[in-house]
Amino acid sequence: MNLEEYQHKVDAWIKTHGVRYFEEKTNTLLLVEEVGEFARLIARKYGEQSFKASESESDINLQLEDELADILFVTVCLANQMGMDLEKIIHRNFAKKTKRDAERHINNKKLNP
Repeated sequence: MNLEEYQHKVDAWIKTHGVRYFEEKTNTLLLVEEVGEFARLIARKYGEQSFKASESESDINLQLEDELADILFVTVCLANQMGMDLEKIIHRNFAKKTKRDAERHINNKKLNP
């Protein structure tokens, strides 16, 4: 499914199961919450935090996937309720990054010792 289809699918889900979109402020706070949950799992898998006794690495992998999907879902909710076409703005953003960073990372001595 492409982004346009996903935006429509999220919109239909919200209108069917969610009744309506939460306010933008609420959805932004939910986005921060989801990113925090993702970060907590990253700290366990890749950082110095230990796993809980009830967690396994395969559990963490599934949870990471689920949290990343939650981040995308809330991001799409925000785009929908603000009337943003994600495909269009992603293409524009790539063009901006490509122009701005055409040689920046290639010439970064920290990345290319």
